[in-house]
Amino acid sequence: MNEHLSGVFGAQDTLALESVVARIVAETPATDVHTHLFAPPFGELLLYGVDELLTYHYLVAEVMRVASVGYDAFWAMDKQAQADLIWKELFIERAPISEACRGVLASLKSLGLDVSSRNLASFREYFNDIGIESHIENVFRLARIESVVMTNDPFDDAERPIWLDGYKSSTFFHAALRIDPLLLNWPSTCSRLKGWGYETDALLSKTTVEEVRRFLDDWLYRTKALYMAASLSPDFTYPQESASGTLLEQCVLPVARECGIPFAMMIGVERQINPALRLAGDSVCKADIRSVERLCARYPENKFMVTMLARENQHELCVAARKFRNMMPFGCWWFLNTPGFIDEITRMRLELLGLSMTPQHSDSRVLEQVIYKWEHSRAIIGRVLAEKYVDLATTGWTITEAEIRRDVQRLLGGNFWEFVK
Repeated sequence: MNEHLSGVFGAQDTLALESVVARIVAETPATDVHTHLFAPPFGELLLYGVDELLTYHYLVAEVMRVASVGYDAFWAMDKQAQADLIWKELFIERAPISEACRGVLASLKSLGLDVSSRNLASFREYFNDIGIESHIENVFRLARIESVVMTNDPFDDAERPIWLDGYKSSTFFHAALRIDPLLLNWPSTCSRLKGWGYETDALLSKTTVEEVRRFLDDWLYRTKALYMAASLSPDFTYPQESASGTLLEQCVLPVARECGIPFAMMIGVERQINPALRLAGDSVCKADIRSVERLCARYPENKFMVTMLARENQHELCVAARKFRNMMPFGCWWFLNTPGFIDEITRMRLELLGLSMTPQHSDSRVLEQVIYKWEHSRAIIGRVLAEKYVDLATTGWTITEAEIRRDVQRLLGGNFWEFVK
C-alpha cells in the first residue's frame, strides 16, 4: 500500500499530495479579515445583486476607458442604466477577461445562473425577491466563509445611528473600527467630537488626548471591534510632528495596547488622482517601509496588521515581518487582488515567512464578490502551497493529511484569530 493511502505523503506522492492540498484548501472554512460588507440591520449599506456587482468601482474605471459617454453623463444615469452600459461595453462588445469582469460571471455561475445566456434581465430577476438572510447564508456557504470582518466608521452618518440604536456584532459579521477621519482630518473631526459631548480642542491638549481615548474606548466597547484600522497614503511617515502623529502615539496606540487589539495599517493609496471617477479615481504609489519598522520597534507591546498597495513594497513588507513578531502581513489588497499578483505574493510570503501570515482577504464591497474572490484565491493558494509541500517532501520529510489541515486552518483564519485575541 502506498503511504499516501494512509494519509502520509512522501517524495513519490507528488500528484496525490497536490490533489489533497487543493481539496483541503478548497473546503476549509475561512475568516475574511477585511471587507466592506455589512450585516442586514445596516439596511442599504449592505450591497448585493447583479447591478451592484456590475457598477463596482473596478468596472467603472474599466468601462470609462472604452465607453464614449462622458463622466458627468455616466454619473447622471441611475444604477440600472450604468449597469446596462457596463454589461454592453465590457461583456457583450468585448470578451470579459479582466479579473473584475470574470469575477462577476464566476459569482453568478456559483449562484446557479446560466451566464452563457448573457441575459442580464434574468439575472436581475433572480435577485428581485431574494430573502437577504437566506441569501447571505448561501453566499457564505458557496464561498466557504464562516465569518467576515466589516469596516465600521463611527464618523459615517449612515452607519453611526445603527450602532447608537444598539446593534451588536453577530456571529457572521464582526466589527473593525475605522478611524481615518481621526488621523487624517483632525480639525473637522475635533469639531464633530465636541458636538458629540467630548471636550476636544484643535491644539490637542491633555484633556483632548484623554477625551479622544474615551471616544475610542466608547466605540470599541460599543462595536466589540477586533481591531482598529486606517487607510494611509504613500507619504505616511513615522515619527511625524503633526496632529496625526500625536493622535497615533498618544491616543490610538495606547488604547489598542490596553485593549489588546491590533492597529491595522493599509498603506499606499493615492486618493483621487482622477476625481471625475469618484470612488474609482484612487491610485497607488510606493510607500516607505521604514515607518512601519519604526512603529513595530518602538511599540513592541502593540500589534500591527499591515497590508501595502504597491507591488514594490511586498518584498520589504515580508522582510520587515521577519524582524517583528508584533506585525502580521495580511491579504493582497485592491490592485494586487488579481491572480498573477496573488500567486507572486503568496509564494514570496510562504518562502520568507512560512505559515505565519494571513495570505488573503476579499476587500469585498458587494456581498457576492466573496464567492469569486475566495474561489480564485483558494485555487492559487492551494497550488502554491502544494508546490511547497512537494519541495519539502523531496528532502525526505513526510507530511500527513492532518498536518496539512492544521496548516491550512492557520492560514485561512487561525493565525488571524490568534493575533487579535
